[in-house]
Amino acid sequence: MSDPRVYIKDESSGKSLDLPVIRGTEGEPTLVIKSLPSTLGYFTYDPGFTATASCTSSITFIDGGKGILRYRGYPIEQLAAGSNFLEVAYLLLTGELPSGDELDEFHHDITYHTMIHEKLNTFISGFHYDAHPMAMMAGVVGSLSAFYHDKMDMENPEHRMLAAKRMIAKMPTIAAACYRHHMGWPTAYPKNTLNFTERFLHMMFSVPSEPYDINPVAAKALDLLFILHADHEQNASTSTVRLVGSTGANPYACVAAGISALWGPAHGGANEAVLKMLDEIGDVSNVGKFIDRAKDKNDPFRLMGFGHRVYKNYDPRASIIRAAAYEVLEELGTRDPLMDLAMELERIALEDEYFVSKKLYPNVDFYSGIIYKALGIPRSMFTVMFAIARTVGWVSQWLEQEGTPTPIGRPRQVYSGPGERQYVPVETR
Repeated sequence: MSDPRVYIKDESSGKSLDLPVIRGTEGEPTLVIKSLPSTLGYFTYDPGFTATASCTSSITFIDGGKGILRYRGYPIEQLAAGSNFLEVAYLLLTGELPSGDELDEFHHDITYHTMIHEKLNTFISGFHYDAHPMAMMAGVVGSLSAFYHDKMDMENPEHRMLAAKRMIAKMPTIAAACYRHHMGWPTAYPKNTLNFTERFLHMMFSVPSEPYDINPVAAKALDLLFILHADHEQNASTSTVRLVGSTGANPYACVAAGISALWGPAHGGANEAVLKMLDEIGDVSNVGKFIDRAKDKNDPFRLMGFGHRVYKNYDPRASIIRAAAYEVLEELGTRDPLMDLAMELERIALEDEYFVSKKLYPNVDFYSGIIYKALGIPRSMFTVMFAIARTVGWVSQWLEQEGTPTPIGRPRQVYSGPGERQYVPVETR
């Protein structure tokens, strides 16, 4: 059976072209349009890349219509219920779940690389105390390339994997150091007798004057959030990492670029925006009024945490986080009025024909901020938490791209400026 092809014809020139069709393991068939410019003289126009596949990848699969998310073929619901973050990290990096021995070795490797150079703490101390943590993170992670520039052969798979492990290990240490600088606290070094999330909580909140007891509920909740945020196909920050990586840039520069992309309120900053919105609504009695405002095209107010570029169904991560939020608040003995407000907002929105018709369901950001708040993590650090988790996806995608011949990313444009003009000297203008 021959490969499927799509026939197109340009009526103005009479030229025609057969475009090959490729199919992944799952998902929509995709036209290969590389020959379109040379044969018919056309490029395609796709703002926001809503209908364009920039790469092939075997890491993450999403079916937005059905609300499906899988890492390396494993449903996110199963991984969230039975796995832990480092096991998921190993899966994303290598393609397979680890054996017990492999997981122990991976855990050892990550633990071994948690320390950062002491001069990085000096670097962090140079930021103003109220600098946004994401700004500090982008700068510090980018500077890692100055510490490892002469020890990495980009052509060596072992060197690439080592760089990936370093990024996963050091990101929580850097994040905690940025937070403590903001708080005016002394540096807390990683405690390697703890697991990944316990170690991060200890670096965040321990103080020299008294012992710090790690709450297992908090560590478990944070581990779950890290799993759910680990990768999400070719989103804006991941695409940025791949685009920068296509130039041959080192992985630390690539991840620093991903952090900058993630910072945007339309991407990783959305969970912080959800709590700001809930604060603005203020009380359950005001939900109806704000629902009406959200439907008013002339009102700038928008419901944050609803809808998704890909999902046209309930975000599978949102339902997992929703249940986790209840569990965390109950086990911590915390009563958060924002949770009640979020639940009422969700209930009304899901019953309103306007939101139902537009398939505006709660997404992963809607409840994650409530959990972070319950764990004592300040809002300015919410997107940093996202970055810690998504680092696994970024380096997995970078490794995949580096392992295959990849041309430098170079999108085309539709030029809409002036036609050719003649220069006029300034004295005669």
